[in-house]
Amino acid sequence: MKIVVLDGYSANPGDLSWERLEALGELTVYPRTSTTKVVECAQDADIILSNKVKITAEVIDKLPKLKYIGVLATGYNIIDVDYARQKGIVVSNIPAYSTDSVVQMTFAHILNITNQVGHYADQVRSGRWSKNADFCYWDTPLTELSGKIIGIVGLGNIGMRVATIARQFGMDVFAVTSKESALLPSGIQKTTLNGLLSIADVLSLHCPLTKDTDKLINAERLELMKPGSILINTGRGQLVDEKAVAKALDSGHLKGYGADVMALEPPSKDNPLLKQTHAYFTPHIAWASKEARTRLINIAADNVKAFLEGSPQNKV
Repeated sequence: MKIVVLDGYSANPGDLSWERLEALGELTVYPRTSTTKVVECAQDADIILSNKVKITAEVIDKLPKLKYIGVLATGYNIIDVDYARQKGIVVSNIPAYSTDSVVQMTFAHILNITNQVGHYADQVRSGRWSKNADFCYWDTPLTELSGKIIGIVGLGNIGMRVATIARQFGMDVFAVTSKESALLPSGIQKTTLNGLLSIADVLSLHCPLTKDTDKLINAERLELMKPGSILINTGRGQLVDEKAVAKALDSGHLKGYGADVMALEPPSKDNPLLKQTHAYFTPHIAWASKEARTRLINIAADNVKAFLEGSPQNKV
């Protein structure tokens, strides 16, 4: 059984092991695979594993031995799933492996904006505190989360954990969710998107990217948000209209935008958000803690093993 990993570097740049997959077949791991090289790299593969390399219907048609596609992520929009099903090819993903890491990054962005830790760390290193007349100083507003309202769009595994931790900070939690109100834990109030926008001090996006959520936060909806509110996006870059967010930051309507994702990755250097002082980015690393990546590779191996044993798991 030939197993090919098309883009293994992001999940394992060398600090983890592929040995569990190696035990299941003849394994080839490519650090990266360009669009034009997918068929060549996977020509004889029975099993393909991919994080961001797209597996289209055209690619599938050129891989006659292909029986299984494993997505090295939770989202599987890189795969033409419908066509794969038509061809009898099993597709699986890896749900919930990075929940704790993404939630942690969500609050890292919230706390960075409210407490400006990076700003002050840079100033202290440059000598400003050493020259200060008083024992302390601050030149930005410092915001306490307790008593503030956090609005959460999407209450899946990540959104629910964000809600739980927000309550520990003393925040009031409102959410847009498909779940029925009666089924929500105590302390989480369901509302509409427009209602959420009008009350949230912090708005955090945790919904999947679909045709309905593409540019969910656009110019019109940004106008509905409270002046001075904070927008957080650790979901997908396309959930927001980046030009509209840049304008809202420039005008001061948004206090800050914290994101781990962008619509185009890597981003274009002329993206208007990159010029905004109050836009803070991490380079799509919320999922990338060593602990989360270890779970990712282990679950990927478990998925392949289950497929080979005739009982596929995490099918999409």
